[in-house]
Amino acid sequence: MTEESEMALSRWLDVLVQWNAKMDLTAARSIEELVDLMIADACAISPSIPMGANIVDVGTGAGAPGLALALLRPDLKVTLVEPLVKRVSFLRTVLGTVNRSDVTVQRARLDELENSAWDVAVSRATLAPEQWLREGLRIAKRVGVLLAREASPVVQGTSMTVHLEYAWPLTHAMRTFVVYERVLLAT
Repeated sequence: MTEESEMALSRWLDVLVQWNAKMDLTAARSIEELVDLMIADACAISPSIPMGANIVDVGTGAGAPGLALALLRPDLKVTLVEPLVKRVSFLRTVLGTVNRSDVTVQRARLDELENSAWDVAVSRATLAPEQWLREGLRIAKRVGVLLAREASPVVQGTSMTVHLEYAWPLTHAMRTFVVYERVLLAT
């Protein structure tokens, strides 16, 4: 992690703590929970994302994992999709604070997104894993599924290309990240 990334992540969390005192943006109630909830997944999955990839984070909420990926990996082209106005306002405030005009914030729901040229779609807890996988493949070439306790989904016509198990560093919660892509079925 570069010093610039570390500073941007710290500024993001500072703004999050301020906003969270006024409106409920996250369930994290301690700094350890906040760091794990907002940053740990992105740190773990970042090496699995190809250089220069075009990423969409659907239902990003306060920015995890998409904003953290953008701050860790300036080479990525990141779009944060969030339907709630207060969260969109928060995300735009953070991006201004960390001087990142290259990250796109789109106010929309998943069903409003059209088929796109995104390389990777990620989402955390927006839908059940199998449903997210199906919907994510509608909008991207590959879909990253973040799992807490669930088993990796199995969907016909997909192939798992990444399977990564890790623990959040501060709270030690076990996580799994799997990436899928479509495969052509023989006819």
